[in-house]
This record gives sequence, structure tokens and C-alpha cells, in this order.
Amino acid sequence: MITLDYSDSRPIYEQIVEKYKLLILKGVLVPDEQMPSVRNLAMEISTNPNTVQKAFAELERQGFIYSVKGRGNFVAANPSLLEERKKQIARELALKFKEAASIGIPKGELLDAVADAEKELDKEDSHD
Repeated sequence: MITLDYSDSRPIYEQIVEKYKLLILKGVLVPDEQMPSVRNLAMEISTNPNTVQKAFAELERQGFIYSVKGRGNFVAANPSLLEERKKQIARELALKFKEAASIGIPKGELLDAVADAEKELDKEDSHD
């Protein structure tokens, strides 16, 4: 279900966390859906089970999943996570916009970059 980028400088567990957060926020994984077992996911992505366990612990800490003793991990029903992520992205964009302005990138150039990114997304969506 997920693939890792071994050229990414982030630790494997962080990549696992980010991939599952995205799947949950996009609604691919729905509330109360069971997550893969630590052992199965570790085998699937060829990593150590301790790495997967660390990722799942972080997902649980952040409120994306919950564990049931003896049954496994499940997707949490937490609609505020999506709203919080949207706010976080808006804050990050605002900071980047200010940074770009401070080094002299014209507003039009930034808007062109956003339009180009939107076109790329449209192309990706049409290939799905």
C-alpha cells in the first residue's frame, strides 16, 4: 500500500508516518479500519518491525490511529486532524510567501508557480 523513497534523507519511520497520515487525511483509510500488522507491513516494505512499531506509535501519539490490545491498530475517527492539517499548510504557505517576497520574488512569479503546480496535479489526476 505504501512505498518508501530510499533517496529521501528522512528516517524510514518518518516516511511511514507521513504516508499513512496522507492516506488517512485523503480518506483512503477510513475510521475504524484496521491497519496492517507491524510484522506484515515490515515484510511488505522490507524494513525492521521496530521501525514500523515506532511509526505506529507516532501515528497514535498524533491521534491518527488507536490500538486495541490483542487486536491491532485502527484508524482513528478524528475529523479535526484534517482541519488542523489544512491550517498548518496555510500557515506554511504564508511563511513561504513572505520569505519569497523578502528576497524579491515578484507576486506574479509566485502565482505562475502555483498555476504550474495546479496544472501538474490536473495531469496526474487525468492519469488515474
